[in-house]
Amino acid sequence: MFGMKEENKNMQMIFRCGKVLGAAYIVSAILLLALAFGVYKMGIGEKVVAIGIVLIYIVSCLLAGFLIGKLQKNKKFLWGLLMGGLYFIVLLALTGIVDKGLSQVASDFATTLFICLGSGMLGGMIS
Repeated sequence: MFGMKEENKNMQMIFRCGKVLGAAYIVSAILLLALAFGVYKMGIGEKVVAIGIVLIYIVSCLLAGFLIGKLQKNKKFLWGLLMGGLYFIVLLALTGIVDKGLSQVASDFATTLFICLGSGMLGGMIS
């Protein structure tokens, strides 16, 4: 049986992961706003926007992996991998809700998944 101490420790981990994931999505939102501003003011092209979105995924997941690695003292790369995976799952869910389907993410599913997982893991490794 799990004692009260073990249950408290698990809850702390859930809250840590939630905070880190929240920070990653705040960074994503800020960077997406900057990208949208660039599109509006400078008229940057579709290819540049696509590259910008991929860079936002990389930066956000790298940050999430780095932050969770700083909070966790062991198995940092696995925690980073977990954060990249969680970021992707939330991204997938949000895309499904907003677009009423997963057509865009489905076409780039594997690429986006590996970008998120790899960036998260790298962030955990360098923390």
